[in-house]
Amino acid sequence: MSEPFSTEISDRICTHMNDDHASAVVLYAQAYGGNPEATEAQMLAIDANGMDLTARVNGSTVPVRIKFDRTLTDAEDAHHTLIEMVKQARTTAK
Repeated sequence: MSEPFSTEISDRICTHMNDDHASAVVLYAQAYGGNPEATEAQMLAIDANGMDLTARVNGSTVPVRIKFDRTLTDAEDAHHTLIEMVKQARTTAK
């Protein structure tokens, strides 16, 4: 069985999120990372237990670790979890 979150998988997910879903990454930092003032964010890595971001808050770049509510099994599980997290954050923000 291969490692569920190899460096290659993490890099692929991060690149996709940063390039195609930058607003979602900012929302993660705001809603789950305890940084509601974040204006920019970048996903650096993802693993079975959480994701590492940097966020721009009040002119400073800060590290952000967001833990998942459960251990993820693979990249597909991460995909579904990230979608659910952004949907929940958008609903809560309304």
